[in-house]
Amino acid sequence: MMRLMRTKQFLFTFILIGALGFTSCKSQTTATPAKKGVSASKMKWSERMASTLMMRHPKAFQIDDRTTAKWDYVHGVVLNAIEDLYKTTKDQKYYDYVKGYADALIDENGKIATYEEDKYNIDMVPAANILFKIYETTKDKKYLVAMQTIRKQLDTQPRTPSGGFWHKKIYPNQMWLDGLYMGQPFYTEYTVKFENGKNLNDIAKQFELIEKNDKDPKTGLLYHAWDESKMMPWADKATGKSPNFWSRALGWYAMALVDVLDNFPKNHPKQKELVGYLNNLAVALEKVQDKKTGLWYQVTDMGGREGNYLESSGSSMFAYALAKGVNKGYLPAKFKKVANFAFDGLTTKLIRVDADGGISLTQACQVAGLGGTPYRDGSYEYYVNEKKKDNDPKATGPFILAAIELNR
Repeated sequence: MMRLMRTKQFLFTFILIGALGFTSCKSQTTATPAKKGVSASKMKWSERMASTLMMRHPKAFQIDDRTTAKWDYVHGVVLNAIEDLYKTTKDQKYYDYVKGYADALIDENGKIATYEEDKYNIDMVPAANILFKIYETTKDKKYLVAMQTIRKQLDTQPRTPSGGFWHKKIYPNQMWLDGLYMGQPFYTEYTVKFENGKNLNDIAKQFELIEKNDKDPKTGLLYHAWDESKMMPWADKATGKSPNFWSRALGWYAMALVDVLDNFPKNHPKQKELVGYLNNLAVALEKVQDKKTGLWYQVTDMGGREGNYLESSGSSMFAYALAKGVNKGYLPAKFKKVANFAFDGLTTKLIRVDADGGISLTQACQVAGLGGTPYRDGSYEYYVNEKKKDNDPKATGPFILAAIELNR
């Protein structure tokens, strides 16, 4: 009897593992989420990561480990990627997962729960990017009303004297590279689809201000932020620039350019200008790419300095932006190799296979900013000592996007 029970147990385990599929990471072999009958090792990295997130976070608002729904940019970043995966695969589960987030926060009248317009936080804009597809599919007016609410914020968002959007109400006269991604892709798609493109010049102006005031002429890289008032302690008293280059900030900027160009008309006089910015950034990024791994460091230009580390969110963002730039015809073909080299580094150096069969992208900076309380001074020591988090949404979303663009 005992022998029969052990035989049945062995057969059950064998069948279960076979259904899940095998994968390996270094010496570890474990099951991983897979399509029915498809080995995990043969799955696309985009679906492998998305399946992991959906397994661990059955409701999309849980992606950042929260228990109650919140309207937030990190959800927008990941769900925008999963929405792209739906467009690529036509697998309904991806669309349903994205729509589930919208429905958890938007009521029948289009009111967005937890959204506070009076804070003028540009980070609250990108979650609305998922609503274009949902509205187009459902024709339900509540999604349009929600988009109109977000669009209204941009009309009254405080601006620097030269016309740049403040990053937040609590950060007066400051433009952060992060903010270009947070606001401009939504602004562009909305004005093209619902306003006849009337605000395209204003969108281009946001990039022009950053290029003029925040770029380092020697490296071609852009600093994390620029304070037009030059009043912040972290700001250079002559230029207003913050002290260092942070890879994720540069990644936000790179993604902003390629995503804005999705909806920026080719015949618009400012389109070539934006493509030029992308080309200049691609050249600068290739120069500071780690030659051994293909990755980029947390503090972008200081790879050899003690404490610096190869960081996964910025590296994923660069891989995505460069690959998409080539695919769309904005960048020379050679940058596809740069993107693939980076993706190789991500999958061989920074991916871990876990006991539950899912994967984790390691070495992601959890958060970094400037000013605030406690005060963040933008120093080298500040950036390299911020906490790291595995599968941080700011890394997993761009990783999925990069995998889609590279067809990996």
